[in-house]
Amino acid sequence: MFDVRDLFQWEKFITPSIIRIFFWLAVILAALAGISRAAAGIALMPVDPIAGGIMALASIAGAMLGILGARLVAELILVLFRVNEHLGALRSRAEM
Repeated sequence: MFDVRDLFQWEKFITPSIIRIFFWLAVILAALAGISRAAAGIALMPVDPIAGGIMALASIAGAMLGILGARLVAELILVLFRVNEHLGALRSRAEM
């Protein structure tokens, strides 16, 4: 992980260390939102079975897309930091 002193020094990026925490928070939020909307769809089924079923299925699909989107964003951020590290390595090699 990272040391608390890293928060006050600008020598090292802390985002690659904490991006996993944000990813799991996004996964939990997407799953909870999907479950709550699916429950609302199931509760709607006695009134309108077709709309309730569609709402339940759409909420589960939306939760899956939310989790996939969180993963894609997290990987994009990590790739950007990795590119920065590789460019720094190339620059230090070129200076030698």
